Amino acid sequence: MTKKIYVIHENSEWTAPLFQRFEELGLPYEDWHMKKGHIDLTEAPPQGIFYNRMSASSHTRGHRYSPEYTSAVLSWLESYGRKVFNDSRALQLEISKVKQYSALKAFHIPVPRTIAAYGKDELIHAATKFNGPFITKHNRAGKGLGVQLFQTQSALESYVQSENFDESIDGITLLQDYIEAPEPYIVRCEFIGGKFLYAVQVDTSDGFELCPADACQIGDQFCPITDQPENPTPKFKILKDFVLPNQESYEAFLDANGITFAGIEIITDKSGNVYAYDVNTNTNYNRDAEAEANIYGMKAIAEFLGKEL
Repeated sequence: MTKKIYVIHENSEWTAPLFQRFEELGLPYEDWHMKKGHIDLTEAPPQGIFYNRMSASSHTRGHRYSPEYTSAVLSWLESYGRKVFNDSRALQLEISKVKQYSALKAFHIPVPRTIAAYGKDELIHAATKFNGPFITKHNRAGKGLGVQLFQTQSALESYVQSENFDESIDGITLLQDYIEAPEPYIVRCEFIGGKFLYAVQVDTSDGFELCPADACQIGDQFCPITDQPENPTPKFKILKDFVLPNQESYEAFLDANGITFAGIEIITDKSGNVYAYDVNTNTNYNRDAEAEANIYGMKAIAEFLGKEL
């Protein structure tokens, strides 16, 4: 039987660009969609290599238990010695920002001060520990889920007690110091094979849903009917000659946590301090930004996996 690259995921829109690259390179692959399935633990998995792209936001697409099922699949694969890229440990970090931050801090990578709260009363009480503006976010997130900015504890309390309160799917809400950047953007650092590939500047003027995939971009059909600039500044822009502070620490962090492919989002405050605040192990790429810079993440992933195969 021919060895293949097996792609474990739950969003076909996000994998389409990768599959296109496999086909261009003539690489055998198989689509393992985690919306349902079964595994016989007494039978050996197929020969090949396995790339896990499970997303923390799967529940927003009707796949509530896909991460849990993926965890079972990865355990099965690893018990038979199969090579998994973005392995079980990587999945743990994907679905828990608490685990992300704890792992980043172990490599002396600064993260924003964060409190994890379970229960509405605990969440309201935790807000008393912040002296300035703070944000909330979901522990199991992606897509900017649960991100809200608050100036006061009373504002948070009103929100939590209202019908608009958006609880994390795992019940854990994070409160975090609001890091105010001197300009409205963050930087997303892309890693392939555990090594830094490029950095993309992301405009945050319109909010925190920062997925760079083409499928996530709403396009002109939803733009307001007002005068628009002829050449608007692109939301995503790959930075030339970008130097990632403490790059060695980031790469060591990835290696220690079973992460082969990732996008790590960082933000710089007004004093020049750099914080990492999100690790995406199912990273996507923006077509327009890559075409402008002539560098392609999915192609690099496909080439890496082809060599491993």
